[in-house]
Amino acid sequence: MTTIRNIVLVHGGFVDGSGWQGVHERLTADGYRVAVVQNPTLSLTGDVTATRQVLDDLDGPAVLVGHSYGGAVITEAGRHPGVAALVYIAAFAPDKGESVGTLTSDPAPGAPVPPILPPADGFLALDRERFAASFAADLPAAQAAFMADSQVPWGVDALGGTVSEPAWRTRPSWYLVAADDRMIPPPVQRSMAERAGSTVTEIPGSHAVYVSRPASVAAVIAQAAEAVSAQP
Repeated sequence: MTTIRNIVLVHGGFVDGSGWQGVHERLTADGYRVAVVQNPTLSLTGDVTATRQVLDDLDGPAVLVGHSYGGAVITEAGRHPGVAALVYIAAFAPDKGESVGTLTSDPAPGAPVPPILPPADGFLALDRERFAASFAADLPAAQAAFMADSQVPWGVDALGGTVSEPAWRTRPSWYLVAADDRMIPPPVQRSMAERAGSTVTEIPGSHAVYVSRPASVAAVIAQAAEAVSAQP
């Protein structure tokens, strides 16, 4: 058996890796070595490269974790030989040939639609006035306002980047569904998790559940690490 002590956290669109701080603190307190990828979010290819560079520097196998668009990144990057398991946190889990763009192109009637503004110079942003309600409804108002004002532009090429071969077909996966998410509807999360054969945990939380509920998120990640560590 190999004990998994490495965790790699991959953020999604419109944000950077600092949102993982609470999860990082809890996992490191439990003895894990945690690395946070800072995606350029210009293209899926670039973000996969950034993630694989972090994986290359580790001294052993890792659990690879993605939030939101970060799920597409880990789905592609997760075939790296150092990845023992995948964890999706309110994240996209595309299949071969799918992208975040294709997965969001035909929302179900009545489903919440993220307040994404029209592209500007090849980048996307969320409407600041609607950011809190859509992305971070369970965070303090001041914190949600700061996240809205500190948005990272998300490249249109990242939205359209397609997965070549999904890592969840060859790696065990876990999925945390945020039951109050208004960016990726919970039914869509459940459907992707079922398709990937993921072990599912569902908790109340907005799309920013990794910020608002760090202990619960860290617990799912630790569960994955412990499960693959127990395998012969």
